[in-house]
Amino acid sequence: MRGFTKLSVAAIFGLALAGPAAAQMGQPADQAMAAGMDKMQQDMAAAPMTGDADHDFVSMMLPHHAGAVDMAKAELRYGRDPQMRTLARNIIAAQDKEIAEMQSWEAAHPAK
Repeated sequence: MRGFTKLSVAAIFGLALAGPAAAQMGQPADQAMAAGMDKMQQDMAAAPMTGDADHDFVSMMLPHHAGAVDMAKAELRYGRDPQMRTLARNIIAAQDKEIAEMQSWEAAHPAK
């Protein structure tokens, strides 16, 4: 798996790293990315499952999207590649819009 870091392999396969990911990384950019992953995983694990696919989808997707925003913000803080910085800005805009849409749906459709 040349070219993949421990963090990217964990992200691709949805695997938790042994212990908090942020504690295993040395550089500030690594720590910021790992902290975003850790928070996302914790929030997804804490999301209540109701048996209602629509509510469960929103419960899981909200922290998933928030994690993407956190990691995109880390890219903007530490990244230097113009293409990746543009991608990060686009991800933030798209995910913020989708988060608002899911929160609006959730408010209009209380879980039973």
